Amino acid sequence: MHRQVNTNPLLWKLDSIVSLSDEERQALLDLPMAVKVMEADSDIVRDGDRPSECCLVLSGFVCRYKVLSDGRRQIMGFYIPGDIPDLQSLHLHVMDHSVGTLVTSSLALIPHESLRRVLAQYPGLAAAFWRDTLIDAAMFREWMVGMGRRSAYQRIAHLLCELQVRLKAVGLAGEDGYELPVTQNELGDALGLSTVHVNRVLQDLRSEGLIVLRGGSLHIPDWKALQLAGDFDPGYLHLKR
Repeated sequence: MHRQVNTNPLLWKLDSIVSLSDEERQALLDLPMAVKVMEADSDIVRDGDRPSECCLVLSGFVCRYKVLSDGRRQIMGFYIPGDIPDLQSLHLHVMDHSVGTLVTSSLALIPHESLRRVLAQYPGLAAAFWRDTLIDAAMFREWMVGMGRRSAYQRIAHLLCELQVRLKAVGLAGEDGYELPVTQNELGDALGLSTVHVNRVLQDLRSEGLIVLRGGSLHIPDWKALQLAGDFDPGYLHLKR
């Protein structure tokens, strides 16, 4: 049964990249959504599926990934509350990758038909979702540059900076850190590194006083130094603030 849910994460996300009118914000709040809680390591949608709804992340941590024929996994993006990681399924009807949870996550499932109707009625919202899709593509480009040209040290520092900025934009990070429920194995799958290599780099970042990682919480004592270590410029995230 569909019911209205708290879509504040989506409003926070879109407010960080565009300016929404009160009418547009209400249209999002009125979208029919079904809330679903999924355990960690569960597939939301699989490679080859033909979904009829999009998923909005309300809480938790989600990833986009592909699995090769030999079983190796490549994570192509981390998604946080406010994100709709399978928005492209509105127009690309067969999934060419999978989307899954990394931790227990709460999702709001939005029927394609309802989302298409709202976007047709409110061109400003259609432009907002198009901008969000373009920013997602910008993140892909930045990850590709990292995989191809940055050192393992830079890759990890860069990703930690990216998550800080994205989480802060939706009110889920403080000035100096955030909850990071991602394992070293998952970081390796995202950055093309072995777990041993990830562990070594994290130890280096710790010993240099750039991060404190304890119990799934990341503290960043010196934000500018971590940015420098990761060669991080947040311009590709195209945030208003």
